[in-house]
Amino acid sequence: MRILGRTVLNSLSYFGQLAKLLTEIMIFLFKGRIRPRLMCRQIVNIGFSSQMVVIVTGAFTGAVFTAQTYYQATKLDLESGIGGLVSIAICRELGPVLVGLMLAGRVGASMAAEIGTMKVTEQIDALKTMGVSPTGYVVVPRFVAIMISMPLLIAEAIIFGIMASYLIAVKFYNINSVWFLNHLNSYTELEDIAFGMIKGFVFGILICLISCHQGLVVKDGAVGVGRGTTKAVVISSLALLVFNFFLTILLTNFFPFGEGV
Repeated sequence: MRILGRTVLNSLSYFGQLAKLLTEIMIFLFKGRIRPRLMCRQIVNIGFSSQMVVIVTGAFTGAVFTAQTYYQATKLDLESGIGGLVSIAICRELGPVLVGLMLAGRVGASMAAEIGTMKVTEQIDALKTMGVSPTGYVVVPRFVAIMISMPLLIAEAIIFGIMASYLIAVKFYNINSVWFLNHLNSYTELEDIAFGMIKGFVFGILICLISCHQGLVVKDGAVGVGRGTTKAVVISSLALLVFNFFLTILLTNFFPFGEGV
């Protein structure tokens, strides 16, 4: 019971610290105190520099899912419906979740390491001494940048996933291209794309919030930076998976599957 109670208290304390950090960020955003130059630099680091990771993730996810779907669809003579099935799966689940996990490893680790290094080298304390809020200077630009970049990266992954699916289905498995595109257009709606974009927006907030918090609470020098970076990736990844379930339940009520699905 003592261990359980300590775990509950530690969890509540952690959630409280995240809520406090999020409140501070919202105050800066509400007041319009955003540093454009730092924000643009972070958009380049988070968005532009993640292009190859996102393209490879989206393309090979679409290709693999198409291959697996084809093997099962041939048993039921449903090969023509692969386009719509793959498109919906990538838009609603595979694209947002896999890109989110990849960026939790790439971007989340980078944020935690950079801020953690600033903490152990006393740069965070120097900002406080000069009257500059570490939240406004370090966290807010990253927060805004990832909110802008994440949905766009997921949209890019969806596009390349569908393109790879088309190539595998039509060129490799000789599925009629007209059937593929017809089912793709018939079954995929704007609601499916919005589903993925909203998930990407929320996932970006989670990654930034958790990773920046881990960087700000780093202790014990270089060892602490490594430990904080690892925690940032693990907690961010788990948070994405948990929130993905609840977002799916919630968003399905607002964006139900089309009548043809």
